[in-house]
Amino acid sequence: MFAVMIEWNVDPVLFTLGPLSPRWYGVLFALAFYLSYRVMHIIYVGEKKEQRDLDALTIYMIAGTILGARIGHVLFYEPEIFAANPLEVFAIWHGGLASHGGALGIITGLWIYHRRKVGYSMTWLLDRLSIVAALSGMCIRLGNLFNSEIIGRPTDVPWAFWFQRVDPVVPVWRHPTQIYEALLCLAVFAITWMMYRRGQAFTNPGRLFGVFLVLIFSGRFLIEFVKERQVDFEAALPIDMGQILSIPFIAVGVYYLVRSARASAPSAS
Repeated sequence: MFAVMIEWNVDPVLFTLGPLSPRWYGVLFALAFYLSYRVMHIIYVGEKKEQRDLDALTIYMIAGTILGARIGHVLFYEPEIFAANPLEVFAIWHGGLASHGGALGIITGLWIYHRRKVGYSMTWLLDRLSIVAALSGMCIRLGNLFNSEIIGRPTDVPWAFWFQRVDPVVPVWRHPTQIYEALLCLAVFAITWMMYRRGQAFTNPGRLFGVFLVLIFSGRFLIEFVKERQVDFEAALPIDMGQILSIPFIAVGVYYLVRSARASAPSAS
């Protein structure tokens, strides 16, 4: 069988120049915000929205994503930090960001933005932010790849990776789950962007958000089966924490899909 098994030993630091040592993860995280801004700029211009409104939205999204992801990680995976050192919760430079927490942070930021800006319903915002959230997720998972983190379980599939920074002595071939999730996010971005271009954000409000939630978190639920546990206490759970946290998001996605279908259905004569 043809195999492309890869020995992965990329330095997480992109380069060092004096006191500067930018990391791949940070660069890709920044790229996620840049690409999101460019796509939202296309949307705002196309719908004749104000540039200053987009600039304000960007600030809310950056703050909501970073704070939500960090607080979510501590709350879901390391709750002991709250008692040991509450200020450590905000030490994002120490690592530890949870995508489910980031999603909640984004929704919270959108709610605050929606309350302060006239003319932007939550559904309008959720539909359009779903497009760029998927694109951002792809960049962040590639950042995890360069950090050799969120790795998969051992496998003999022909595209397996040997993460030498994780298993430095004996080769252990693992599922490249970061790539699985990055490809999932790229596919969801393509689907939601196509739906938007076809006008479904206007004819079926809430559908893009529903599709995003169902596809992203269903995919995440399945990928967790081949992903290593993030923390030890997950061994005592019937399913991983990532799967437990995905279920409510899938349920909300189904609700939005049903609601959008009912709203667009022709009334009985």
